[in-house]
Order: sequence, then C-alpha cells, then structure tokens
Amino acid sequence: MDPQEIAIVSGLPRSGTSMMMKMLESGGMTPITDGLREADVDNPKGYYEFERVKQIKEDSSWIPETRGKVFKMVSLLLYHLPANERYRVVLMRRDTQEILASERKMLERLGKNADHATDERMAEIFTKHLAHLEGWIAKQSHLSVLQVSYNEVLRDPDTVLKGVAEFFGGTLDAAKMAAVVDPSLYRNRKA
Repeated sequence: MDPQEIAIVSGLPRSGTSMMMKMLESGGMTPITDGLREADVDNPKGYYEFERVKQIKEDSSWIPETRGKVFKMVSLLLYHLPANERYRVVLMRRDTQEILASERKMLERLGKNADHATDERMAEIFTKHLAHLEGWIAKQSHLSVLQVSYNEVLRDPDTVLKGVAEFFGGTLDAAKMAAVVDPSLYRNRKA
C-alpha cells in the first residue's frame, strides 16, 4: 500500500469489521484505535474502535494522521470522507439475517431494546443502504474498494486473505491474517 493512502475497514454493524481489523493488524498493518471500548463476550478479540470516526461529518482534521494505517468505520460514514485523500477500503459483507441476529443478541446482553424495528424492516433498510453505497462508491475516484464476505472468510480464509493482502500491495502476511480466524466465534449462523 502506498504510505500516502489510508486504509479503512467498513461495513454494516456486526458484519465482521473487528475481525478484519484484527487480521490486518496480524498481517502487519498499524491499527488506529483509542481502546475505549474493551473486548467483551460479543467481540472477545476487541472492537478496534476510534471514537473520532463517529464525528467525521463535523471534524475530519485527524484524517491526514491516519495515512499508511488502518481504522474502522461503519459504512454510513464513508460518505463523509474528505475527497482530497486516497483510501483503500475493505467493505465487509455478511448475510443480513446473521447481522440482525448478532445485533439483537448483543443489544439484549447490553440490556438495550432490540425491538426498535422488525427484522424485515431492518433488512430492507440495510439492503437499500448497501445498494446506494455501491452506486456512490462507483463514482468516487479517491476510493479503491474490495468487498469481502465474512462468510467466505470463515469458509476459505487462505484464499480470501491472499486477495486482501494483494489489495494492499502484497506486503501483508496472509498466513498470519488467516490464523486469526476463530470458527468458534461464528455464533449467529443463518438458519
């Protein structure tokens, strides 16, 4: 990866973004995280969050400091990336029903209301968002995007992660990335 580029792991919530961050770190990238959200039962290997990302619409002054490194951001925030930088984005994709099941279980464990909308309505919202996002990405010359299936990573990590390593210029250790895969954490499978 060009040291002037910025790497981002993005996707819907519960789509495997934290897993991909751990893989990229294991493969040799430097993650940007503030460590405020600690690992828990829902993400036992850590969340890799950076709170400033959530305020990108109001303040993107920190973006140049992330060149040559990787951070995580939910896909809805990609629209607010300053177009004067160049980005390599791994966009995590996961079966929508698995995302919804994982989110519901996490919210229940946190004691939060998981019934804000039906699964059908949330699936519709997610589908529309991703379709709009893909159309938008196609028009952005400052973004290079690799879509990665969470489900495929678990099925065939060696092949998928070789592709991820190539996307970042072949400098990452794909074998170390693949060693991160922990099938025991695949707890919200499609029925």
